Parts: sequence; structure tokens; C-alpha cells
Amino acid sequence: MRAVFGLVLIVGVALAGGAVMMAKNYITAYQTELARERANRGQVIPTTDVFVANKPLKYGERLTKEAVRKVRWPSESIPEGAFTSLDELFPPANPGDLRVVLRTMEKDEALLTAKLTKPGQGAGITSQLRRGMRAFAIKVDVSSGVSGFLRPGDRVDVYWTGSVRGQSGGGNQDITRLIEPSIELIAVDQSASSETNGATIARTVTVAVQPGQVAALAQAQTTGRLSLSLVGAGDDTVASVIEVNQRSLLGLGERQTPEPVEQKRVCTIRTRRGAEVVEIPIPCTN
Repeated sequence: MRAVFGLVLIVGVALAGGAVMMAKNYITAYQTELARERANRGQVIPTTDVFVANKPLKYGERLTKEAVRKVRWPSESIPEGAFTSLDELFPPANPGDLRVVLRTMEKDEALLTAKLTKPGQGAGITSQLRRGMRAFAIKVDVSSGVSGFLRPGDRVDVYWTGSVRGQSGGGNQDITRLIEPSIELIAVDQSASSETNGATIARTVTVAVQPGQVAALAQAQTTGRLSLSLVGAGDDTVASVIEVNQRSLLGLGERQTPEPVEQKRVCTIRTRRGAEVVEIPIPCTN
């Protein structure tokens, strides 16, 4: 009888110990998951509603509500000029005044003010001119227009080649000089879209410049020949004053003008000897 009682006691103690261990493991696992959930909750990134393109958009296309959708965007990395409300993108006051796409956008790309016109505004070059800027057309050909590889949005240096009068009344000399560095192209011929495949031989390019630069370019275009040099994408350097003439191109240096040689003064007096007039040299007094 005592043996049975001892055996039952041992089994009971073992079961109680197992229950305690199971409860302890459950509580430990619960506390671990609770701590993990609290840690994940602390790492939640705040977001803001931003409108993106619902399909690929091309230059000149009118933006409709069906072409956009709302997504959650990290609040700390919202692009400048993004639209965060539908009323801002499509003003309810004039529902018929739609925006026009200025730059090609891919699906899920954020809609920005720089890539769209104002409501009801067309996609002409006037919408691409910043405050205080003017549009000016430059005549080009296959050689002066970088073989037709110019696109709206590119930046170019403008060089002038012409004839100027030499110093000290010398003859005319041909020179080439950089007159306008790194100016922006906003149109090539009659196209303001940068989405052009292959090279296009243009007859004119339109640049965005300040009024003073317009006068300089107009004077340069009527007095000589303009050539364009394409600036690389992302190149923020500004070229300094550059001028080349024929002598410097050939390494001949500047032509030296000989200094005038002072001639020795000779003073004379005239004396008549009968019918003959004789000049007699004398020292000059002043």
C-alpha cells in the first residue's frame, strides 16, 4: 500500500513540475512575442498620400483622373512638387481645365508640378520659361547644330565666329569666342518634346535666356556665325572666357608692330650766291 502511495506521489510531483515548466515556457514565449510586436510598432514609418501615374504618360497628353492613382509615400521622402490631394491636381472650380504632360512619365512615377502644366494651360514653350527668361531662336545646320543630336532640355555653349578690326589700325582678323556658356534648349525646330528617336537635322533651336543675353545673341547672329557645343548631362562646370584667332591657332603668337625709328633732325639755312641758292647745315637749337 505504501509503495502505491509513493508511486502516486512521485507521478503527481512529476506532472506538477511538467505543468509548471509548460506554463513558464508559454509565458516566456508570450512575453517575447509581445516585446517583438512593440519593437515593430515603434519602427512604423509615417506616410502621406501622393498621386502617381496609373499608366505611361507621353509629352502633350492631357491628364485625366483615370490616369492617376493614390499611393502611400514615406512622409520624409516626398518629392518636391508632388500632389497630395485630388483637388490640388484637378481643381474643382474648373473641372474642364486639365493639365498637360510636359515630360514623359512611367507607370507609378510621382506626378510633379515640373512635369505638368497648370490647369488649362497648353504644352507650348511659354510654359517652360521661368520668371524673367525669354525664348530666342538660333539658326543652325548639321555642323553648327552638333550633327542633329540636340534635344529640348539639353544645355549648350554658344560660340561666335566673325571678323574684327585689328589693333593699331591693322587689318581685320577672324576670331572665335565663347559668348554664352551653358544655356538651356527648350525647343528644336517646332518640337518642345525631348522624346525624339535618332538624330534630327534642325534648322533652328530655341533657347531660354535673359533679356540681356537676347540682345547679345541677336547682335552675334547678324555679325558672324554661331556654333553650338553640347554640354554633358550633369556637368555643372562653367566655361571661362575662350577666344581663338588664326595666329594663336597656328601657334604664331601676336604680330609685333615695329616701333617707329626717330629720324635725326637736320637744320639748314639758305644763302643766295648770285643766281644760285645754297643750303648750309647748322646745329639745331631746339
